[in-house]
Amino acid sequence: MPVTTRVLYDRDCGFCVSCLNVLARIDRHHRVTAIAYQQPGAVELFDVTTDDAAAAAWALEPDGTRHRGAGAINAGLAAALGTRLPLRVYHLPVIRQVQDRVYQWVADHRHLMPGGSKTCTLG
Repeated sequence: MPVTTRVLYDRDCGFCVSCLNVLARIDRHHRVTAIAYQQPGAVELFDVTTDDAAAAAWALEPDGTRHRGAGAINAGLAAALGTRLPLRVYHLPVIRQVQDRVYQWVADHRHLMPGGSKTCTLG
């Protein structure tokens, strides 16, 4: 079985699941493994708390590097596309701050997004 970048997500959030489905369609070489944080052992694998996992997506690269929020999305996209470019762009000055703010806004309002539901509400 190939070593993949793992992405931790909320399986109870339709918006999150929809986003992972888009990532899966892009990932033609199966470089990303999606893991629901509700799965036994998932939060331990990512070394995060349940609250951390409920608040944001996480990515764990094969070398052990962890990413949270927008960084996790970029890491998953980078793995799926087979290029580090999304992570390089993310780490450019200002880009990271903008993406982090947009990610946090989306995370805070995911229950209002297409596929979102009351189970997406944090808190």
